[in-house]
Amino acid sequence: MLKLNPYLNFNGNTEEAFNFYKSVFGGEFSFLMRYKDTPEAGNIPADAKNQIMHVALPLGKDNVLMGTDAPESMGFGLKVGNNVHIAIQAESREEADKLFKGLSAGGNIQMPMADMFWGDYFGSFTDKFGVQWMISFTNPK
Repeated sequence: MLKLNPYLNFNGNTEEAFNFYKSVFGGEFSFLMRYKDTPEAGNIPADAKNQIMHVALPLGKDNVLMGTDAPESMGFGLKVGNNVHIAIQAESREEADKLFKGLSAGGNIQMPMADMFWGDYFGSFTDKFGVQWMISFTNPK
């Protein structure tokens, strides 16, 4: 995969989402901190203390998927929408298919993986957590 370092915000289910992503991509979290473990733990609302303040999941050589819970009790107004896509440039058709199949499980597929007029093998979907993804592999010329 080429580099990408997206940061995702969730409404209390960051841990579930990142365990799902870890099951697809493999690897281990390089960082995971809960709000209760921060220096400001005493100021954190009770409902947010066990939520994720920051998590990082290395993907491939130089990429990191990062995320956080954005609790309303701490003033966040998370709105899951169509304003964010994570685009992954796979290194092979096989990798593209594996990632597409894994990440789209339980989600909504907009475009199944297929050869496109611009030359890429491409597909897009929204995963079961509302995050939109585009997977592509550039066919050799």
